[in-house]
Amino acid sequence: MKKIMRNTLFAEIVAVFVLVGCEKLETYSIQAPSDLQSRIDSIAAEKAKHSTGDTIYIDIATAIVGAEDNSSGWWSAFSDYFTIPPNKLFHLEFVNHGTGVNNWNNWNLAVTNEVADRNGEGYKEYFVLRSDAYGWGGTMAAEGFPYDAAMISYNYPDTDGDGDIWNDFRQTMQGARVTIEIDHSATGNAFVTATAVGTNGVELVMTYQQPVSAANNIVAFLVTDGSYFEMKKAYLIPSKITVVEDVAPVSIVVTGTPEFVEFGNEDFWGEAIATVTYADGSSDVVDKDDISFTVIPDMSTLGKKTVIVSYSKTKQGAYGPAVSTLYTLEVTNPVTSMVVTTMPVITRYYFFSDEPVLFSPKGLVVTATYSDGTTGILPIAGLTFSRIPAAEGTREVMISYVGATSTVTTTCPVTMVKGIAQVGFNDFSTPWWTQFSDEYTVASGASKTLTMYCYSNNLQNYHSPCAILRKADKTEYAVVRMDHFGWGDGYAAATATSNWNWDTFKPNINGSRVVITVTNKGDNTANVHYDVTYANGETHFQNYEGIAVDSADLNCAIVLEGSYVVMVE
Repeated sequence: MKKIMRNTLFAEIVAVFVLVGCEKLETYSIQAPSDLQSRIDSIAAEKAKHSTGDTIYIDIATAIVGAEDNSSGWWSAFSDYFTIPPNKLFHLEFVNHGTGVNNWNNWNLAVTNEVADRNGEGYKEYFVLRSDAYGWGGTMAAEGFPYDAAMISYNYPDTDGDGDIWNDFRQTMQGARVTIEIDHSATGNAFVTATAVGTNGVELVMTYQQPVSAANNIVAFLVTDGSYFEMKKAYLIPSKITVVEDVAPVSIVVTGTPEFVEFGNEDFWGEAIATVTYADGSSDVVDKDDISFTVIPDMSTLGKKTVIVSYSKTKQGAYGPAVSTLYTLEVTNPVTSMVVTTMPVITRYYFFSDEPVLFSPKGLVVTATYSDGTTGILPIAGLTFSRIPAAEGTREVMISYVGATSTVTTTCPVTMVKGIAQVGFNDFSTPWWTQFSDEYTVASGASKTLTMYCYSNNLQNYHSPCAILRKADKTEYAVVRMDHFGWGDGYAAATATSNWNWDTFKPNINGSRVVITVTNKGDNTANVHYDVTYANGETHFQNYEGIAVDSADLNCAIVLEGSYVVMVE
């Protein structure tokens, strides 16, 4: 009897799985173990899910990305590769987890070309985005697909009203359900929308867009950084962006044109750049080959010349009405000699490494004597400068002018003084959070003063030193920059004051003397004070008061990017 019952049950189960292959699953019922019906329903739902017309669901092989204790560091654990064809929108859902220590200990998104292996030949990135509204470009920029940080937008709220959005951001991201959509438009752009809904109900939305290939697939994947992800769902649907209205150019400007050209040199364009603005407000640097010169100067005679530049393509490359501008230059006699007539602003340089130092020509005036005996001031853009040897004492900077028939040189003396330490690289190539000073302990009730000279490319306010306040084990209290900006849990209640003139801040970072004083108040708060003296003698301060710390465990250090500092005390 038992044998007969087992055979009967087996027959019922076989019948069930035969029916799963039928189209009308809803027309049967069975007598089976309690979990069998739910499994059949699950199979049916899966089949229906993959048969929804325009929606193509993607199987996720790696369900958990990264170690679940958040020990997977930067670029150590990765999701599946997700291929996004042109004219498709990729939809991804996952649960985000991170250490909660830093803003970047959450999800990171890489968008690349279609190469099967990120370590393989030909692999190139379009961009990498972090959840904290930060990112950077990759080598696809060289193929005409540049990253533009200005295209990132976000709505991250200050939910606790303390003036700091980032402590709220870190809290919301813990266990947040994240949806990332990447619309690979056939117009040749990727539109990214990342929406995170925290367990606290707060919604965070970040968007970004940049050019990508309109013809080739792109690839997206997630990267850990003190974080891990529970992958939930991935699918493709048709792009939501089907038509982009073409727009005409409305203006053109040229920069970097030569102020003068020696007689015998026919190049009136030099290293100039033309930028076109379109009717939608966007701007692009255009190729010289797409420019027409409607007035070409006569370079065979001396004197002032006028050049008229025109451009007649729409944003999508169609020809239409032209926009134009003009600039002037002077054809001069050859330069026979030159001399420094006004010294540069920076004449004393501090150094520590063995690498030569970049010379700053700011304020320098070089006067040329021409073949006819006349004189004139040479534009700095037309001169080249040698680097300064890393050796103490007076050193000569070689200044060269390359003319049509000969190269003329002169020298400028500077003084080199050796410091006691250095943070950052001499060529301003230091990336963020890669180069740090020594760690300095600040005892309760005491202060630590660091004196340094800052050398910067002057491209951003934050290409200047930043002070880190943290424990001996490097758990951070706060990071406070020289330019009235900071973050971290300890920064939430701090007060920042300064007397900067923001119109002149960036151009004057290079060569500044910076004195940073960290004071441990002994009451579990700390102050950070910057005294800054520009190379031209102008002084400013930046002050932070009331940073929350543990007075029994306070260290400080210096970090920077796009600059370097030489410590002198």
